[in-house]
Amino acid sequence: MEDLNVIKLPVTDDRKPAKKRARKPKFDPQEEEQKRQKNVRKLTVLGEEDGAVKRLESLVFGAEDELLERLVEEDEEQSQTLLLGEEEEEEEESEGDAAPQQPQPRGVAWVDEDDELEEEVDMTHRYRRNLIKGEAESSMSKQKLQQRMKEQFQKAMGGTPSWAQNDQKKKKKKKEEEEEEEEEEEEEEDDLLRRTGNFVASSESLPSGVLRMKKCLHANSARPSEDRLTTVQFHPSAQVVMTAGLDQSVSLFQVDGKTNPKIQSIHLERFPVHKAQFSQDGETVIATSLRNKMFYLYDMMEGRVSPVHAVRGLNEARVKEFSVCPEGGALLLTGTSGYLHLLTLKTNEVVRSMKMNGNVSGVALSHDGTKVFSNSDEGEVYVWDMRSSRCLNRFTDDGCVKGTSIAASHNGQYLACGSQSGVVNIYSQEACLNSANPKPLKAVMNLLTTATSLAFNPSSEILAIASRAEDEAIRLVHLSSLTVFSNFPVAKRKIVYRTSCLDFSPHSGFLSLANNKGHAPLFRLLHYKDF
Repeated sequence: MEDLNVIKLPVTDDRKPAKKRARKPKFDPQEEEQKRQKNVRKLTVLGEEDGAVKRLESLVFGAEDELLERLVEEDEEQSQTLLLGEEEEEEEESEGDAAPQQPQPRGVAWVDEDDELEEEVDMTHRYRRNLIKGEAESSMSKQKLQQRMKEQFQKAMGGTPSWAQNDQKKKKKKKEEEEEEEEEEEEEEDDLLRRTGNFVASSESLPSGVLRMKKCLHANSARPSEDRLTTVQFHPSAQVVMTAGLDQSVSLFQVDGKTNPKIQSIHLERFPVHKAQFSQDGETVIATSLRNKMFYLYDMMEGRVSPVHAVRGLNEARVKEFSVCPEGGALLLTGTSGYLHLLTLKTNEVVRSMKMNGNVSGVALSHDGTKVFSNSDEGEVYVWDMRSSRCLNRFTDDGCVKGTSIAASHNGQYLACGSQSGVVNIYSQEACLNSANPKPLKAVMNLLTTATSLAFNPSSEILAIASRAEDEAIRLVHLSSLTVFSNFPVAKRKIVYRTSCLDFSPHSGFLSLANNKGHAPLFRLLHYKDF
């Protein structure tokens, strides 16, 4: 029996099956099915349910373009450089407008702090439950969700596929190049902001059509006003801007276009500020209120706030509107019944007064301080000699029923008169001095509500006009061609709201305005190389 058992041992049979296994086909269907099941189990370990597995397989094998677009969308948004005006240029080109166009070095967008807020996505939805790692992640930002999807995709693929790596490398290289360009531009602007002086200069004449400009962080972002802003003004020699408003405060900020840090803020008890202005030497701030005869003097060098309760020779119930005289040490107060009072701050007394028909609507002083222009609610314009208080000329503002504002250019060339109808007439100052019936060089009719604010830039190339009666009612006029810049404000976007006051920096590098939201939007005018 033992011999039979030995004979029956399948020695040769064991070797034959081994040889047969070696001759099996290279691709076994059963083995491939096992591998596929193994991959499915790996995906299940990641937390995928049946439906999620199908969706992920669809993304991996059937929707590469769509997934790639979602993965790189954030990089594309962050790499865009934002400049004003290019949306309008594209619209004008499509309409066949022949207005001059400026080069477009970068993509178009508009910076708005509301757009930068991250939108939260509900992660409890059945299509997104498989992406969360705990109950705490009931909501997630879009950016984090995209990153989570990217990580899960890479796990399923065993790493980033080559086609995605190549595209990401291209995007990364493009982004690095654009960052280098931005750094170079910022270095130029930083150098620009370090250069200030007591002169006005422009490298070349300002072109018309489109004004190259960039929206910056609000000038008062470090301390927004809790109520409507009534004043914004740049310091005459320092890189500083002041804001004041109905929240009873006056604030100073350093202007760098990036963070605009707060320097100081003072609170004036029960004194909503109607107007605040720097003195001619820039060392003092004068602030008036709505219904007070008293006004404040804030000495910035000593940090002292002094109330002025009484002014000798002033028979007015309140002190509200005023202008700082260029010669320094004096204010021109706007009184009632057509009176203008010259007040010296050294002795706090009225030294002389001027009287016009009707009520004073606006006052503008010539750059050298020798002349005063005033308009009335009866539509008349008066020209005064500052030293003698004598009326040099008087004329009716063309087509005006009720005057509301007035401004004189720094170079002595232009005079702008605003009216209740919104029309702003631009005159030659020489004609206003010598003619009994001067005709305007241009009647700007872009405002549909009362023209309440007018301001010339220091180089006398731009006139800013605005109305506080309507949102976005602001325009910038190119004075050489007497045309309105087409790209400001941006169409279909509220960035300005209702403008109470506006001002240019000493060399026109920046424009800022005070609005009813308590903000002071700040814009960099790229044509000008100095602050």
